[in-house]
Amino acid sequence: MSQWIDTDVAIIGGGPAGSTTASLLRKYNPKLRVDLFERAVFPREHVGESLLPIVCTVLDEMGCWDAVEKANFPIKIGATYKWGTTADLWDFEFLGGEPFVEHARPGKFKGQRQETAFQVERSVFDDILLRNAIERGCRVHQPARVASVEKHGDAVSSLTLDDGTTVTAKHYVDASGGAGIIRRAMGVGVNEPTQLQNVAFWDYWENADWAVTIGTTATRVLVMSLPYGWIWFIPVGATRTSIGLVVPAKHYKAVGLSPEELYLRAIGEEPKIRELTEGATREGSVRGTKDWSFCADRLVGENWYLAGECAGFADPILAAGITLAMTGGRELAHTILELERGRLDRNWLKDTYQTNQITRIGQHIQFADFWYSANGQFSDLKEFTRTIAKDAGLELDANQAFQWLGTGGFTNDAQNTAGMAEFSVALLKQLAQRLTDTKVDWEINKYNLYRPNLEDATLTYSANYKGGRVERLASYNRDGKVWPMRDLFGVVFETLKTERTIEGIVNRIHSHFERSGSDPTVMVERSLEVLEVLLHEGWVVGKFNPEFRPLAAITDSNSGAVRDNTDIAAAPTPQPRVTA
Repeated sequence: MSQWIDTDVAIIGGGPAGSTTASLLRKYNPKLRVDLFERAVFPREHVGESLLPIVCTVLDEMGCWDAVEKANFPIKIGATYKWGTTADLWDFEFLGGEPFVEHARPGKFKGQRQETAFQVERSVFDDILLRNAIERGCRVHQPARVASVEKHGDAVSSLTLDDGTTVTAKHYVDASGGAGIIRRAMGVGVNEPTQLQNVAFWDYWENADWAVTIGTTATRVLVMSLPYGWIWFIPVGATRTSIGLVVPAKHYKAVGLSPEELYLRAIGEEPKIRELTEGATREGSVRGTKDWSFCADRLVGENWYLAGECAGFADPILAAGITLAMTGGRELAHTILELERGRLDRNWLKDTYQTNQITRIGQHIQFADFWYSANGQFSDLKEFTRTIAKDAGLELDANQAFQWLGTGGFTNDAQNTAGMAEFSVALLKQLAQRLTDTKVDWEINKYNLYRPNLEDATLTYSANYKGGRVERLASYNRDGKVWPMRDLFGVVFETLKTERTIEGIVNRIHSHFERSGSDPTVMVERSLEVLEVLLHEGWVVGKFNPEFRPLAAITDSNSGAVRDNTDIAAAPTPQPRVTA
């Protein structure tokens, strides 16, 4: 006899997107019936081990940061790159150059640990997330493969599992990764807005040396350019390291080597990676996948939603995979919770979720394009990078590069300040200057008088996802650009109602945050980043009056979060090349 499961929310896929959605649905509405169907039995292996700090904020909200911390994964404080106009190593650090202070582990999610991340063994990490969903009351079925999707118009009618079980639900979530089970069943196309069509090959090594150790368990990942691609080096445990190679699919096809041959040749040709693996042993099973950036044409339907990698994927150079999956899963959970309450417009909730994810994925894809096009180390791939730059209209001048990056929109809701792809405006300028080796300017230096420009703008709403609820917040919208009336954007808006000179603006914002108890110096700096964006996007008009002093903001590509590397010694040139 066939079985029947009727539930409120049916989730396909138990990876980070599915587990995050499930955990937060149950956290904020314990009465909601949530069933998750995973085709594998966890723990199972998966690539994508390097996290960004925003993930830890989501882990804390889910209630499983402590469990992840107890797994004793290496603490990620940033990355070291061989990337750009020279072969010199440089660092990007989450703590902005502030020394990492080690504390006994397991630690608490406070202080510096709110600004750092983890490098994780995905089989362990994903299992922790799935178990958290179970502890919250989600019913997890594994192994349970969805064999077919029954539909009626743009609605999913039911799912059928391999064993013949029928699943019906009010809401269906496709978090099935590359399988895209509902996405494909509903005929949703994908957009590939980039020349980046890469493949990745990787293996795991035991007892590789860490390139750098901060304290006893903190480190940076390594990203090392080759003439034809790049290598990642990510310690995921005390003795285990993930080492992978990313190359264009065309290059892989042209060289005529097997994945293992190409992978081992790359290890032998990068001096530092070879040095770190001299005393190590590898598992000996080279895995592979395509890393083609894409975004689904739409992410919502009548009663279904896409989340995680089935909604879109950005090249792994920015380590954004889990960030996109978990921030998207978080916003989807809040969206479904609000749909269940029925207090907000249904179409607005779904459209806002879709717009947020498509914008975020697009920003990461665009930023990845810039990273590749600005890498002079790809000596064998000059035509490849020229094509990326040409398609984007990018002339590898730092100011033009920054302007191009800005076309994706800077109002990054993940940071509640000005930025894109999890990077602040100041950091984007540092990176543009570092990667192109040309001076980058600030628009706010050109003026000292400012006024808001709301001509032809429409007052609409943006979403704030907090505590299981979606708040509608006033925003101005014009030609796809948004000026949200919240956080620093709202503070700048209110300031510009009464202040016009840059001196008056700075003083008023400083006083505002001094009264609120925040660090006024830091908040003024972030507010000036907001003003830079508003000028760039036309929300604010600037003028120069010689009677008033202008600002003198500068971009130093060797300070704060971005700086020359000083703690990783150069490796000797390898002899001979490893080919087998």
